Amino acid sequence: MAHNQFALLKQRRFAPFFTVQALGAFNDNVYRQAIIGLLFWLGVSTQERTLYTNLAPALFILPYFLFSATAGQIAEKLEKSKLIRITTALEILIMSLAAAGFLLQDMTVLLVALFCTGMQSTLFGPVKYSILPSVLKPEELTGGNGLVEMGTSMSILVGMIFGGLIFKLAGEHGPVVAASAIVLLAITGNIISRAIPRAEAGAPDLAINWNPIPESIAIWKLTRKQRAVGNAVLGVSWFWFVGTVLTAQLPTYAELNLGGADTTLYVFALALFSVGVGAGSLLCEKLSARTVEIGLVPVGAFGISAFLLDLYFARSGLAPVGGLGIGGFLQQPGSVRIVLDLVGIGLSAGIFVVPLFALIQSRSPSHEMARVIAGMNIQNAAFIVLAAVLGIVVQRYLDWSIPQVLLALAVLNALVALWIFTIVPEFLMRFLSWVLVRTLYRLRVRGVETHVPDEGAALIVCNHVSYMDALILAASIPRPVRFVMYYKIFNVPVMRWIFRTAKAIPIAGAREDPALMQRAFDRIDAALADGEIVCIFPEGALTRDGAIAPFKSGVERILERRPVPVVPMALRGMWASMWSRRDGRLSRMRVPRRCRAHVEVVAATPVDGALADAQTLEAAVRALRGEAA
Repeated sequence: MAHNQFALLKQRRFAPFFTVQALGAFNDNVYRQAIIGLLFWLGVSTQERTLYTNLAPALFILPYFLFSATAGQIAEKLEKSKLIRITTALEILIMSLAAAGFLLQDMTVLLVALFCTGMQSTLFGPVKYSILPSVLKPEELTGGNGLVEMGTSMSILVGMIFGGLIFKLAGEHGPVVAASAIVLLAITGNIISRAIPRAEAGAPDLAINWNPIPESIAIWKLTRKQRAVGNAVLGVSWFWFVGTVLTAQLPTYAELNLGGADTTLYVFALALFSVGVGAGSLLCEKLSARTVEIGLVPVGAFGISAFLLDLYFARSGLAPVGGLGIGGFLQQPGSVRIVLDLVGIGLSAGIFVVPLFALIQSRSPSHEMARVIAGMNIQNAAFIVLAAVLGIVVQRYLDWSIPQVLLALAVLNALVALWIFTIVPEFLMRFLSWVLVRTLYRLRVRGVETHVPDEGAALIVCNHVSYMDALILAASIPRPVRFVMYYKIFNVPVMRWIFRTAKAIPIAGAREDPALMQRAFDRIDAALADGEIVCIFPEGALTRDGAIAPFKSGVERILERRPVPVVPMALRGMWASMWSRRDGRLSRMRVPRRCRAHVEVVAATPVDGALADAQTLEAAVRALRGEAA
């Protein structure tokens, strides 16, 4: 049965939370744009409006530096649905203050409320992402994060449009409409939050350190505890850097380089980027086959640079014609290329960031996750400020044009991506394996989501047909897998780098290298003791005739030391692979009979490790393959 991430929107474990976070993002942007609308409505000077446009982002981002450490600890200590109800109740109070500011037409009150809105967002941030692993299965994390990012992106866009139209459409009733809208949205969010199911606290006994400075340093160090997580956090922060630089240029870019007469083309350009982010976020589940596939990160990273680079060449100078609306712009030569580039940048950004969020959630311990998210938020805020400062510097002091800023961003993004993938080769390894599997095969997976445990140690046993077996299984199983493989396969050129980066465990026969065999069993036991999944091919070698060879006793030796659950799996369709022994020796490899051949991975019900032996596990795998014992 095919799975669809949109089915989560019909389930109580996800739908109320999704709606609440989308409403929160929508309301924040309605409020911020309504303030700009009020300034125009009051007829204040350009100087005063400029003061607000520079002051408002700083007021909103400042709480992330001041309160993220505390927010992460609170999100760790409290039951999550309760904390969401608290933050949405706080939103009602803050928006009531903001409503008073609109009714009194008092900018001081509105700016104080804006600071409080940033504080409320800071408190909500850690629970927003740490709740997902509590309510979603590992194979649903990518799809769930994709929905959240899509919802956030579209809520921001629609909120900006709605907030910007309030004073244009409501006229003299603008202050009343704005005040009523933000309060009603906050109340609606709080009501819906009461339907969010209970999600237990990650660390209910945590003692909160209220001093933000040492605690900020401590939670930032938590983000660096695991190298892959730390660099995923860095990747998310870089996403915010790129997004901030790009969106900050769009208003002026739309006017000078696209020929916009007013804000219409700016909103159109922002909409293209936002729709792209939403589409890319949703596409991740399909591209990843419902696993946490960090191999997509390089795809997104270099896609961002490619589309930014093309955007520069599409319009590197001023617009040939000014005073255009959307229709007039679309009639200009090269407009379709610019549209595709803006959508492509957003699409690539969504593909880039969603797997990073899923990786952070899947690899962070549950009792530290909220604090890791809080540490990420501090770093995100720093990157946003850095992006804003650099944007001002290069334009005011270096006199760069906006296309030149975009060109520099394209080059810088490619360099940063290369650096991240160099220091954490797992990203590039997963990318190469993702490309190989998706290019050569049409993969169908059955029973894996049901039978592979969501957490804790497990041993997977599978038949062994080709050099590609480990990569195919890794692409099918939502959790990271430690593969045990014959050392000669492990040492195949190119593949050796992939296997080593994936922390595969080489093994040899007792007659070939008894010391290597003993080290392999010790590493297997250590991995299982750490709660990891280990996969072995009990036949001990590639099949020579397509049938399953008798399972060796090594699996029993593993289970004697640590009797974890054993999940039987079978590969189907791999015998026709160019990496099998179908036509004799592997040196006679050939192109597959048809491109993207159908391959199946099938899993059966786990077997109690204390009762399993080589013979029963062999029979289970044979049954999955459809072979007689």
